[in-house]
Amino acid sequence: MNTIKAFSYCILLSSVMNCAMADSKDQFISRENPHSAKFSIALIGDLPYSDQQEPEFVNLMDDLDQANLAFIAHDGDFKGGSVPCKDELYQLRLKQFNDSKHPFFYVFGDNEWTDCHRAAAGGYNPFERLSYLRSLFSPYDQANSMGEKRLPLDRQSPEFPENIRWNYGGVLFVGLHVPGSNNGLTTRADFKEEAKQEYAQRNAANLQWLQESFALAAEQHAAGVMLVIQANIWDFIPAANLTGYEDLIVALTAETKAFGKPVVLVNGDSHYFRIDKPLPSALPSQVKDTDFPFIMPWDSSDPRLHNFTRVETFGNPNAHWIKATIDRHDPNVFSFEEQIVEKNRAQ
Repeated sequence: MNTIKAFSYCILLSSVMNCAMADSKDQFISRENPHSAKFSIALIGDLPYSDQQEPEFVNLMDDLDQANLAFIAHDGDFKGGSVPCKDELYQLRLKQFNDSKHPFFYVFGDNEWTDCHRAAAGGYNPFERLSYLRSLFSPYDQANSMGEKRLPLDRQSPEFPENIRWNYGGVLFVGLHVPGSNNGLTTRADFKEEAKQEYAQRNAANLQWLQESFALAAEQHAAGVMLVIQANIWDFIPAANLTGYEDLIVALTAETKAFGKPVVLVNGDSHYFRIDKPLPSALPSQVKDTDFPFIMPWDSSDPRLHNFTRVETFGNPNAHWIKATIDRHDPNVFSFEEQIVEKNRAQ
């Protein structure tokens, strides 16, 4: 596999919380050194999207199984938006995630529920699909990751069990349910009112989880925070009215500034591997239609928020992964390398 080193940020750690690994799917055992100063994780998302990509996902998981990793994080969209939202497919993904040799964390994407209203996806009620997704992938009474080996985690509440967090090696990792399709607001006409209600409740829960997580990171003297979501919250083009992410952008900016240490946001959604610094940026509602398509985060003349980095994962049609290495004794604790799966290399 080829690697291209990207950039990094972080500081150091003074206290950590207990962490455990699982020897099986049912029992946890303590690691000899659960707080290693240096470890690596894998970041993936937006795949597999089709029957044709299933073999590539197998290749990807085989590649990950052979890597030395603390855990894997999938940032959502485990199917194409117009692929039928059948129970059997969801159950297959659950098995694939649990078959991972490493602990496996997953956050919800829009393709798994929001976009299930599409005729090509089966014309499902998206909120029924969301309930099924929660029951299958994030039962509230299961406080651990997926995978053959498991790590403990915290879930926000019975209503929002998919919002998770865990401390590993003195870094706080947070999973937030922030899907594409304008944070779930883009849907079929007959579902719009229910979508607004669902968004309002989930958005409030997300903001609370974000605030509480940063407070916990400060309390733990965490070296840094990594957030994992599905949506590219800066993907304003071609629509100037994607305001479903504005509250999150405002809160994320404030919390990052107050925290003062490195913060990494991992997202998928636009299937474009990149590492950048999109804060500060104009909000969609602040941008006039005549400004599009020219006003994007990188067009801002303000200095970049130095302790904030966004990492966007590979996605369909590119079945590769990103290795994030965390070393709390290095001033640049977070670093990233693209990992090209040779069997999936485009010919």
